[in-house]
Amino acid sequence: MINKIFDKNEFNSGEDEIVSPLTRNAGKNEWLEKRARREEEQKKLKQKKITKKIFKIALMVLIIGAGIAGLVWYLATRPSLPESEIIARSGIHWHSEIKISILGQKQEIPADIGIGVVHNPIHTHDNTGAIHLEFSGLVRKDDTLLGKFFEIWGKKFNKDCIFDKCNGSEGKIKMLVNGNQNDEFENYLMKDGDKIEIVYYAN
Repeated sequence: MINKIFDKNEFNSGEDEIVSPLTRNAGKNEWLEKRARREEEQKKLKQKKITKKIFKIALMVLIIGAGIAGLVWYLATRPSLPESEIIARSGIHWHSEIKISILGQKQEIPADIGIGVVHNPIHTHDNTGAIHLEFSGLVRKDDTLLGKFFEIWGKKFNKDCIFDKCNGSEGKIKMLVNGNQNDEFENYLMKDGDKIEIVYYAN
């Protein structure tokens, strides 16, 4: 009886030796398959990133190319500016002085006109009435119009009005440049060293 039991155990032991390698191989194959799938997924993800990067680069090149083409077209087709309309080609740094008097009352010229988020070439730094004209590159005559200073300031000025005072029964406007009467008003081209005086006087 004991011998038979040993024989059965011996038989079962032999069966385990046959099944175990198969089980291990199956597990190993499953692990290899998972690893292969992971590698394939990583490969696809990497390829997707590369494709996306190439697309972005191509789009940037296209945008830059279109911008350059547009600039070339603009330079080629824009009307040429007569030399008589050009003040300087390498910028200017001029200063004009302005005084405004309305019915005998001196008007303050505020500091920092034209200075803010965007720094305008025509501006003031203080309330002394000094107008700074600081342009770089090409400067046209129209860039230095006195009327532009008032546009930047947000005030009305022309041959008929200064601020809210206009020619009429209350008074009249006149302008002096360097002591001489000037009737160009908003169309006057400011120059370095100018002393401009705008007067609204009672009739």
